[in-house]
Amino acid sequence: MPVYNFKSMGVVPTAKDLVDIVLSKTQRQTPTVVHNGWAIQRIRQFYMRKVKHTQTTWHEKLSTILEDFPKVDDIHPFYSDLLNVLYDKDHYKLALGQLNAARGMIDKVSQDYVRLLKYGDSLYRCKALKRAALGRMCTIMKRQGPSLAYLEQVRQHMGRLPSIDPNTRSLLVCGYPNVGKSSFMNKVTRADVEVQPYAFTTKSLFVGHTDYKYLRWQVIDTPGILDRPLEERNTIEMQSITALAHLRAAVLYVMDISEQCGYTIKQQAALFQSIKPLFANKPVLIVANKTDVVALADLSAEDRALLDGVAAEAAAPRPTERDLQEAQGGAGVYNADLRKQYDLKDEAWRYDIMPEIADGHNVLDFVDPDIDARLEALEREEAAAAAEFEALDTGLADDHLSQAEWEDLHRIRDRKKRIVADNRRKRAAADNTPRIPRTLDAPRSRTAERMKAELGALGLDAAAAAAAAPRSRSRGRSLVRKRERAEGEGMEVDGAEGGEVKRLHSSKSRSMSRGRSMSLAAPGAKSGLKDSAQQNRGIKMADKAQIRMGRMARKGEGDRHIPDLKPKHLFSGKRPRGSTDRR
Repeated sequence: MPVYNFKSMGVVPTAKDLVDIVLSKTQRQTPTVVHNGWAIQRIRQFYMRKVKHTQTTWHEKLSTILEDFPKVDDIHPFYSDLLNVLYDKDHYKLALGQLNAARGMIDKVSQDYVRLLKYGDSLYRCKALKRAALGRMCTIMKRQGPSLAYLEQVRQHMGRLPSIDPNTRSLLVCGYPNVGKSSFMNKVTRADVEVQPYAFTTKSLFVGHTDYKYLRWQVIDTPGILDRPLEERNTIEMQSITALAHLRAAVLYVMDISEQCGYTIKQQAALFQSIKPLFANKPVLIVANKTDVVALADLSAEDRALLDGVAAEAAAPRPTERDLQEAQGGAGVYNADLRKQYDLKDEAWRYDIMPEIADGHNVLDFVDPDIDARLEALEREEAAAAAEFEALDTGLADDHLSQAEWEDLHRIRDRKKRIVADNRRKRAAADNTPRIPRTLDAPRSRTAERMKAELGALGLDAAAAAAAAPRSRSRGRSLVRKRERAEGEGMEVDGAEGGEVKRLHSSKSRSMSRGRSMSLAAPGAKSGLKDSAQQNRGIKMADKAQIRMGRMARKGEGDRHIPDLKPKHLFSGKRPRGSTDRR
């Protein structure tokens, strides 16, 4: 495991500062000039570039923050538990998770609005979509203000943590408060730990280094520990417990035999017994401190016995699995006892043939001797229920439907299955499938043959529809089609003298739907016009009047706009002598 350098983490800005940074960067690094006269595709690209650039900047900023902070599950267990003690692992992971979710939401917003911008039909609409996209991104980040503030406080505190290497040779100094741990630390290392005559002067872990026989040792000073249950210990004490639990180090348990620290030798011996499980597989030394105040010879018999007992327990060798293996026949003969580490409510249950699992019962209490017969009966019951359900699902029995009806039913079900399968395929592909023109897509093509076949399958006469099909073809410049329209599509005007037919649109003219077409409907009662012919003459007169307005680039009589008679791009800048170019 590497040594974790928490001091290299970058500053986490506030939500407001982060919004200002990203928007100003977008403004500086993307084009800022767009004209309404540009092609619509160029306008779309202009605003899509801004949205994508903003999303990329957000993604980079949030990714940097998420990568700087250590992941609790990927670091050494010592640092993982230390983070949990100092900052609450759940709160820490929740804050990082919210930033990660915000990054994904910003990416999704960008993707959605870029897709909408592809269909923007004007500069105004493209600009509105861009503003909406950037606004939603900023709103998402403003909601992350508390998480960003919390992570900044965590970063500042983590930067002040000591750089502890969990894998190097270490000395771990522990004991009651005010027994002389920090004084020992200052003597053997170059560290400068505060020393005061009151308890809990040291509130966090401190690290120093010393050389002994040309070897570098890491000395860790831990805060004082009180003898009380684990759930009652505060954050300062839990730092010491975490170091004792996870660091492989030689433990120096310091005892104040003068009892000037405020705790008796009996209390200090009881604390040793309380935290003794944390000393497993670690060398332990008992350090009797302040012997200049009270010598060992001056201790009472009871206190001396307690001190000797603690020292004997610390020095007693603990047999390892290798020692047990050698003592019981060596490799290939010794069988390791795996049950001795079982964490059960009652240690007497460890070697039960069938351990109790719940309320005094084990697996054998829940075994039914007739389980096979019951299972077989249950399977038969499920098969009968499935057959009954299938019969209900079909709706009718065989004797109620004729052969033709059954064929129609199967055809309907097959079509329904195809529709469902096509729908699922389209949803799975989302918007990544290419758009195929209807002329090349056989299932969607509209042909007279397909229409005739489908209407015939429904029992309808498709002859009339097939005969009228050529009229619905797309307009072209074919001479045959023009003649067909000229022969069969003459328009009549009611109210003409003698009932004669008057042609308003010749077959040689363009489509009637182009521009302002001639009206075939009678004018309204309040329009003041006699008939449709008079209405059409009015339309033609209005079109002719608009021609003059169009030549003056005016929308109508009410257009009073006066354009710039000297546009800037034509009348600015110097021209060389003899040049008549506009620039």
